[in-house]
Amino acid sequence: MRLERLRTRNMVAINGGGSVRTLIIAEAGVNHNGDIDLARQLVDFASQAGADMVKFQTFKANRLVTPTAHKAHYQALSTDEGETQLQMLRRLELTHEMHAELIAHCAKREITFFSTGFDTESVDMLVGLGLESFKVPSGEITNLPYLRHVGSYGKPVILSTGMSTLEEVVAAVDVLNCAGTQRKDITVLHCSTEYPTPMADVNLRAMVSMGQALGLQYGYSDHTAGIEVAIAAVALGACIIEKHFTLSRDLPGPDHKASLEPNELCAMVSAIRNIEAAMGDGIKRPCSSEMKNMAVARKSIVAARLIQPGELFSQDNLAVKRPGTGLSPMTWDALIGQPANRVYAVDELIDP
Repeated sequence: MRLERLRTRNMVAINGGGSVRTLIIAEAGVNHNGDIDLARQLVDFASQAGADMVKFQTFKANRLVTPTAHKAHYQALSTDEGETQLQMLRRLELTHEMHAELIAHCAKREITFFSTGFDTESVDMLVGLGLESFKVPSGEITNLPYLRHVGSYGKPVILSTGMSTLEEVVAAVDVLNCAGTQRKDITVLHCSTEYPTPMADVNLRAMVSMGQALGLQYGYSDHTAGIEVAIAAVALGACIIEKHFTLSRDLPGPDHKASLEPNELCAMVSAIRNIEAAMGDGIKRPCSSEMKNMAVARKSIVAARLIQPGELFSQDNLAVKRPGTGLSPMTWDALIGQPANRVYAVDELIDP
């Protein structure tokens, strides 16, 4: 994504501007299982679904975890029982050459390559590969040296906030800002770091209150099953939606079970674009498609019986009926007691 595009999106959101197209990030993550061919297929499906970006994860396992680090519960359920987190992550690393191949493939498929750098060296590698914005994962929101390093580049930052209190989010934003990233270039993503997230734990209103408290653009990184919460987030003003996807939930690996399959990703993108169109500009007025129905559905004042010239209009000789091409019933009170200007047959529209 171009630097100015993210900056423009931030300014529109902060200043309360008009409708902004939601940035949809299809999160391939580590669902490539370390296989470059599978990673290319994920790019293909993300592009076909109409996502704006396809996001991977950039890390070196030995810089990310210690040999004794445990897997998350959801990871343990979907990977080899005897495997450590370090061993699991080593299988899921993407090399520099794989990154370059995927960037080139994304260019062919006309979708933006994006990735989360989980350590400072990985962040530097992504910058060297030409990335113009950063994604800070939820687990790094309390990593002061990492946040300073990311902030020092002065590029747009998307900050995930899973497992965080508002105070921790404020602190992280302040670190990024003090290190060199302008506040207007920071977008905060509400999320819950549980895969899948129970509906009762989504707390979607927290997304809005967080964005308002910080005065920043906000979005939602969705780890629920299904697509309805992501769609609801857009209706609540999310300008970014991030969602994991996979070629099949039956594939081995830590994140497949909590990911969308290709047809579901397509449905989510389509629904979000429909919601964007439906949100409109907020001005209450007749829409163009319904104008033709106004005369049919509304009513006019008509003669309830034969009315002679000079006869006073009253509740006894007037009625309100369709069509709405005559005198509006809202003028009823002004008309009562006035003399008829001519003969009116039953059901004839009263002259304006």
